[in-house]
Amino acid sequence: MLEFRKIEREDMSRIRQILALSDYRGCEYSFANNLAWHRLYKTYICIYKDFYISMSEADGIYFTFPAGKGDYRELFGELKKYSESRGYPLVIGSVDEERYRLLSELFPDSFTLEKTPDSYDYIYNSADLTELPGKKYHKKRNHLKKIEKYNYTYSELTEADFDDCIEFAAVHYNGKDGHEDESSIGEQLAIHTFFDNFDYLGLSGGVLRVDGRVAAFTVGERLNSDTLDVHIEKADTSVEGAYPAINNFYARQAAEKLMYINREEDMGIEGLRRSKLSYYPAFMQIKDTVIFK
Repeated sequence: MLEFRKIEREDMSRIRQILALSDYRGCEYSFANNLAWHRLYKTYICIYKDFYISMSEADGIYFTFPAGKGDYRELFGELKKYSESRGYPLVIGSVDEERYRLLSELFPDSFTLEKTPDSYDYIYNSADLTELPGKKYHKKRNHLKKIEKYNYTYSELTEADFDDCIEFAAVHYNGKDGHEDESSIGEQLAIHTFFDNFDYLGLSGGVLRVDGRVAAFTVGERLNSDTLDVHIEKADTSVEGAYPAINNFYARQAAEKLMYINREEDMGIEGLRRSKLSYYPAFMQIKDTVIFK
């Protein structure tokens, strides 16, 4: 029987080795994300042979499609056995078209597919976000220029910025009654985890200051062979151009040699969806769910 436990930072080396075998672009295939958000999603992990399995108990139990290599038929047999021993059907998330075809070949007529567009990641061409080229980005370039009316600086995020960024995030958290929203609480915990383990996790980031005070900051990392993943982006909306500035400046800093930038999902939030669509994603990383019979 599979044995699950909480993720620990000491798991990083082994898990990243396995993640590299699959080279997936979904933000859930980031060790840093898994470590930072495990409290919110009640996540537990298991290493089974050369597979990395992540299980959430936030609502019943479900599994992220495992990363790694080996015998998928055997693996899914073990997952099904485990789920049924807990009184649940086997539910697998992060299923894109390729993984759906694989499951269909291995287990024909054995599951149903549930579309979950709120969880799809927005994937952009790096050149689009760094250069904002052509007519379609005209408004974005104008919005970005608004930052120039301020006495601003942008710099790569370092340990010297952490306390100021945490205070900045806390002000926004308290101003929006974040203590009443589970996802806001989870985000604060994630921010602290990122900063507490910043160098260890190999993270990067940027900080925008206006008159010396933090106006925006961001944290991300190289996710796989061709993609930068933006984990956190916070900005003061009263500073015109702060969001497009932190977006553009960090992309220029961190994604120079990478083809894509993953700005993660919109969680079904309409305003966030409009914002992400306004940057014209190259494609959506499909992450549907299959439920075994």
